[in-house]
Amino acid sequence: MLDTTAARRMMVDCQVRTADVTNPDLIDAMLDVPRELFVPKPLTDLAYLDSDIAIGDGRVLLKPMVLAKLIQAGQVGSADQVLDVGCGTGYSSAILARLAGSVVALEQDASLAAAAKQALPAAGATQVTVVTGPLTAGWPASGPYDFILLNGATEVTPESYAKQLKPSGRLACIYKPGPAAKAMIYRLAEGRLLGRPVFDAAAPVLPGFVAPEAFVF
Repeated sequence: MLDTTAARRMMVDCQVRTADVTNPDLIDAMLDVPRELFVPKPLTDLAYLDSDIAIGDGRVLLKPMVLAKLIQAGQVGSADQVLDVGCGTGYSSAILARLAGSVVALEQDASLAAAAKQALPAAGATQVTVVTGPLTAGWPASGPYDFILLNGATEVTPESYAKQLKPSGRLACIYKPGPAAKAMIYRLAEGRLLGRPVFDAAAPVLPGFVAPEAFVF
């Protein structure tokens, strides 16, 4: 049987700390949150591997290192309002809940949203609100937000979220306009998103975030 406490410690020591993740609150969160609660039961023994984990319909839990570096780059504070876009089964939301004041977890897949609603309370993340709707629409009803996390890649700049960020807000995602992809942090500049790359990363493209096909003469 998997020793989950030891596996979490190994994940943090060998995958997260070695990737220059130094935020002590984030490290504590990743040590505390039982990742095995958020993966399909047949994959429980794989919960702490250094890889994405399939959760169904082409969606994944981001590999621990990528998730940790995205969150650290977002500089989440204890009073922050956070929107977790494409929360999947809720693992990222559970981590964010240990760092932020409140978390809205947005998922458009009804089965994944149901799994998140079951797993989050079991992990002690009671201040997370799971909502269901199109990922590309965000959740303006609870905004604007201090931090928005896209749990996957986008082939287009997520400009639709500009109106859901506070003036000092940050948005983290993996931007994949072509074969190569970069983790990005976006901030508002004159009402538009301005991004900077923070590290190399890869992830499946989230539903709705595929670039339209270019017209070829």
